[in-house]
Amino acid sequence: MRVTTTKSKNAESFYITRSYVKSKGVTTSEVIRKLGTLQELSEQLGTDRDGVMAWAKEQARIETEKYKSENESQTVMIPFHQNRMLDYGIQKRFDGGYLFLQHIYYRLGLDKVCRKIKARHLYEYDLNAILSDLIYTRILSPDSKRSSYKAVQSFLEPPSYGLHDVYRALSILAEEADFIQAEAYKNSRAFGKRNDHILYYDCTNYYFEIEQEEDDKKYGKSKEHRPNPIVQMGLFTDGDGIPLAFSVFPGNANEQTSLKPLETKVVNDFGCEKFVFCSDAGLGSAANRKFNHRGQRAFIVTQSIKKLKKEYKERALNMTGFKRITDGKTIDITKLPETDKNTLFYKEIPYESGNMDQLLIITYSPKYAAYQKQIRSQQIERAEKMVANGTYKKQRKNPNDPARFINKFAVTDDGECADIHYELNTEKIEEESRYDGLYAVCTDLLDDSVSDILAVSEGRWQIEACFRIMKTEFSARPVYVRRSERIQAHFLTCFLSLLVYRLLERELCHKYTCEEILSKLKEMNFADVGEQGFMPLYERDKLTDALHDTCGFRTDYQFISKSKMKNIQKKSKCRK
Repeated sequence: MRVTTTKSKNAESFYITRSYVKSKGVTTSEVIRKLGTLQELSEQLGTDRDGVMAWAKEQARIETEKYKSENESQTVMIPFHQNRMLDYGIQKRFDGGYLFLQHIYYRLGLDKVCRKIKARHLYEYDLNAILSDLIYTRILSPDSKRSSYKAVQSFLEPPSYGLHDVYRALSILAEEADFIQAEAYKNSRAFGKRNDHILYYDCTNYYFEIEQEEDDKKYGKSKEHRPNPIVQMGLFTDGDGIPLAFSVFPGNANEQTSLKPLETKVVNDFGCEKFVFCSDAGLGSAANRKFNHRGQRAFIVTQSIKKLKKEYKERALNMTGFKRITDGKTIDITKLPETDKNTLFYKEIPYESGNMDQLLIITYSPKYAAYQKQIRSQQIERAEKMVANGTYKKQRKNPNDPARFINKFAVTDDGECADIHYELNTEKIEEESRYDGLYAVCTDLLDDSVSDILAVSEGRWQIEACFRIMKTEFSARPVYVRRSERIQAHFLTCFLSLLVYRLLERELCHKYTCEEILSKLKEMNFADVGEQGFMPLYERDKLTDALHDTCGFRTDYQFISKSKMKNIQKKSKCRK
């Protein structure tokens, strides 16, 4: 309810009016109560116009409370006719799961970011609507841009733009990608402090359904062993696995060189100056370690024991000098009691490389050693069958190929043609067994506790989970766009989708799996009932309650009028 006034030549009148949505979705209003003219009310109340207006607003509040109390338990009667057929082209089912993503999107301030971008460019379409819908559909129904535009038609809030606007917007998004990432990082603090004193970095690649190289789409080492051209993506996440920044580079480029430009952007544009860089051995090159051995930065990277210099390798493989991680007590791991079979052990080795003093931490896990021994024994059995059957065939790209344990040699007989023979390579088997259960981490944090360093290194699974979500759940590949700027925009929307999802996951206190959350959001549909309102078609459970509690609105009523649904949509865009 609200107060409205009308003025005539001789008087000003005050009314209480109520706005509502008609059956066809048109908003109108009706007068609930006429309060009187200004002159009448001033004489009655003994006050001026401001006093009259304050009194009128209080009356409107009272009428609002009265209306709510009278209609809270009101039964909605909607007539249905069993002999009346459905009209053509009338949509009856709507998707509403995006409302919860919309809540995160607006709390992240991406609508404000779009307004800032608008001030620098000349375009007529609604960039905020396009970007938000691209993110929602990437999470809920990932597909090509054309299919995503079609999917948006079933949202409770249909698009106000055309497909041609989507493709035009991709160029703007690509041009502003760095700015959007920096703003998203800054605004993400509204969800709480970012764990940006630890930064994980990793790379992956995405293939295209094409056969010829073009621009950044180059033939390279595909993670999925596909023969298609690829582009590569570098990704930074914070210590909680929430995306920070990304970059896209050619498929044939060395991924180690991708770190410096992206990290420079994080330092300069994001203001992150004090952090520990953490990556796997493939990205922990000497140059990358040196780049992070400056200022307030440090590094923790995994280290291949097999690639260590002979001196350090022998010290790492020496099974003496290990300590129990729980109490630091030195123990002989060749005589472990059963109580220590699930314990982790470590030893520290001072390590100098690239004119840097580093610490090499070698860990030993009896449980992991037993697992590796079991796997290798199965591979040896397969190798023995190959030798017996003469079916030796080596797979060069497979490091776990049993054929690596087979020696192939030729035997000549009195100058005749050589016969090919096979035998098990026992030396190779014995050499591999020396590495069972061992793992190495290298760092320049010489004074930190080993348990803290290992805890940071073990957290790398979070960035691997991010790539899995983008590739599997968000179907970031294959990539259907071809122009370089559209490819950049595609991965920007994938990155922002991951950020929105991860923040929602965090708001839910990590109580639910990715599959559970996405499945539930996709199920949250509504049926239009007699063009008077909506009826939820999903099953209420603890997850739907958590989503509603987190986002501050509810859609799990038996019936939702159209006016109430508009209010829900408005609340989903609230930044609180």
